[in-house]
Amino acid sequence: MDEKEFDYINVIPFIDIMLVLLVIVLTTSTFIAQGTIPISLPQAAEKEQDALKKLVIEIDKSGAIFLNSRPTSLEGLQTSAGDFPRETPVLIRADRTLVLQVFVEVMSRIKTLGFARVSLQTEFKP
Repeated sequence: MDEKEFDYINVIPFIDIMLVLLVIVLTTSTFIAQGTIPISLPQAAEKEQDALKKLVIEIDKSGAIFLNSRPTSLEGLQTSAGDFPRETPVLIRADRTLVLQVFVEVMSRIKTLGFARVSLQTEFKP
């Protein structure tokens, strides 16, 4: 008996593997989209204190910089903000009539310090 060579490739196992991978991707993407896995947390009598305080930088229309409601300069901002952990959220509140250069300098200092969680506060305009 002569053995006949295969003229085709059996793709059914390949399709099975791809369907399993698709199911894995779809189930993990729902966890990513929700942000967290839903769990019921235990209750405590005391309210937990925030482990990380927010770092608030305010810039008024004249260009004066305030760190947590205390006046400071660009150099003072770099030294004072350097004492905070790098995972501390930073909120920048700048006046709308502010010269852009002052805002860029503040953002540059915050970036060089290594803060990753930086946000800019704005007002909702209907």
